[in-house]
Amino acid sequence: MSPLWMAALSAFKQSRYADCVILLLPQLEVGLRLLFTTTNKCPNRMLTAEPSALYTTFDEMLAKHLDNEVNQLPAVLEEPAMEFLWDFLNHQEGPRIRDRLSHGEINLKAFPREVANQIVAFAITLLCRFSDEDVFAFKEHTVIKPLMNCASSYRSRFHPISRLKKQVLECMKSIHLWPELPTVPEEHIQTNKRLEGNAEASTLILMISEITSQLQQYMPQNYCISDDPINSVLTERLLTELCDTRICTLYSPRPVLEILVVLRKISAQCHQVSEQVIASTELRYKQWMNKTLRSRQRHNYLRMLNSIQFLSPALRLILVLITLELVNIHLVCKKNPFDYQQYLKFLKSVLQYTENLVTYTSPEKNKWDETMELTNKALIKIRKISDRKLTLMQLAM
Repeated sequence: MSPLWMAALSAFKQSRYADCVILLLPQLEVGLRLLFTTTNKCPNRMLTAEPSALYTTFDEMLAKHLDNEVNQLPAVLEEPAMEFLWDFLNHQEGPRIRDRLSHGEINLKAFPREVANQIVAFAITLLCRFSDEDVFAFKEHTVIKPLMNCASSYRSRFHPISRLKKQVLECMKSIHLWPELPTVPEEHIQTNKRLEGNAEASTLILMISEITSQLQQYMPQNYCISDDPINSVLTERLLTELCDTRICTLYSPRPVLEILVVLRKISAQCHQVSEQVIASTELRYKQWMNKTLRSRQRHNYLRMLNSIQFLSPALRLILVLITLELVNIHLVCKKNPFDYQQYLKFLKSVLQYTENLVTYTSPEKNKWDETMELTNKALIKIRKISDRKLTLMQLAM
């Protein structure tokens, strides 16, 4: 094996990253198969590919069960290493290196250095952990020691849980830009026109504030809502902290994956609403200042500015809600079938709300007054579900 490892490292140094990974992956597979057969006490499965015998592949080695018994390899490798392997080999949104290389789906000349770097680093850490030889001095090397520490704290980046965390933070970053959007100077607007609908918007903001305050008991203990529960900066800080929570990603049960699909759709719709609001606000501002808006368009622009007042905290509330649910996602398995269906129905109603928002805030529709009624109904539904204690965060208490 040593010559192949040396050849792989030489290829990496020569910037032949695809060659490096092509050489390393079979070595990783053989090494893991040896570990797999040893830990599961099934030496007969240490085979090369033969047409007449079952061949142990990565899929089997990374599976939860082996012949109706628990596969012992995950416990030996430990969660960070397993998450790395699932990230790079199995998750649909991951690089799926082995599949794509073996099926010729990757441009070898443009193979990403970062991916090769990760594979090399992972292979080295496995060698250090499971080599029969005394490698203590090697482990303490100034380069290897931090590498080992990094590997031991690896978190999945391509599991749906991780992707949802990323979506939430990107959406919040987008919403955080709203206060910086250009707005028409007050002297350009007739006071009576500007204040139309302000009472309704204030009512919605009050509802959002009350619901957010009720959610505080499910938030991290060091999070203080202060006098402004819908403060954008505080919300961003809260979401960052929640998304930093470690959540088990290995072998997620089907109910967990089903809920994740809906939560990710909600987050994606929220982000689209935010991007549409940003684009519309910037465009209408330019048109207003250039005096190219017709009377009806001017009134519609003012309605949009009014709607932004409650849409921003409404979207932030939804992000907080789905992130709190994400942190407790595995508790969904404790729900009985009826409660599970009721919970799923609620999440789909939130999804419907965000989908309608996408439609109404689109440049084609521009139905800003309708967003007010939509938001009111959604907030009432969220409050009812909270009162019935159907959410996962309440189940965790």
